[in-house]
Amino acid sequence: MSIRFDDKVAIVTGAGGGLGRAYALELAKRGAKVVVNDLGGSRDGTGHSDAALKVVEEIKAAGGEAISNGGSVTEYEQMVEMVAKAKETWGGVHILINNAGVLRDKSFAKMEPADFKFVIDVHLNGSANVTKAVWETMRAQNYGRILMTASSTGLYGNFGQANYGAAKLGLAGLTKTLAIEGAKNNIKVNTIAPTAGTRMTEDLFPAEAFAAFAPEKVAPAALYLVSEESPTNMIIGAGAGVFQAAYVTLTQGKLLSGDDLSPEGIAAHWAEITDRAGEMTPQNGAEQSMSILKKLQGG
Repeated sequence: MSIRFDDKVAIVTGAGGGLGRAYALELAKRGAKVVVNDLGGSRDGTGHSDAALKVVEEIKAAGGEAISNGGSVTEYEQMVEMVAKAKETWGGVHILINNAGVLRDKSFAKMEPADFKFVIDVHLNGSANVTKAVWETMRAQNYGRILMTASSTGLYGNFGQANYGAAKLGLAGLTKTLAIEGAKNNIKVNTIAPTAGTRMTEDLFPAEAFAAFAPEKVAPAALYLVSEESPTNMIIGAGAGVFQAAYVTLTQGKLLSGDDLSPEGIAAHWAEITDRAGEMTPQNGAEQSMSILKKLQGG
């Protein structure tokens, strides 16, 4: 099976380098018309550059079609204008990869509220802005593929990245609700949690690891997750050619009553409450509620 994107229009944010550039180049290689969005700043979100234009030039030199966009994902109206330009140029938007991001790493004790807010605004609110800007178009055409970018920091935590982790886990939660809401209009929404050597991680990896974690080794997962036959509501980890699925699960739990329905009861039954044998993966909040009802009914 050959995965192609002919007649599809894709927007990739943060596509001036690293992962976004790899996604944009591969989408174009496989037939997509690509909007290359990049504010062009450094990894802390400051400064500007013509990074998006350079990626467009690469795509065109290889025979593909692309346009650049320098709008900020934190500015909703700029994202609306970007989507309008894509529709004016090519007639629609079928794929969105929310990849734009920044880092402002500090321990929580030393982190200024402004640094926390800015990282949330770029990653979480920025992704929501672009997604909202394309949502009605995708509903109207009864087709859409959206990819959010989470992180192992969001899923599992990492010292010095409270702002980044909060935003990234928020994106996984946004995915889960939008996958449900978009289902009736053939809009599939997934999350990728990449590990890659990019400008955001260049001083975090040893040199040999930086090369092993090339963005091109993440791109196959991203492209599959925005393809015609993609799944929906998945969280996929990707790095150095290794691909994994992550799940939000529930243990079977323990029904407490009487004197046990107390903090002391929780402590006494902690091992049973947290026992992972037979854990479940509910697809939505309703399924979690049903699991509680079954416990109450003795199921």
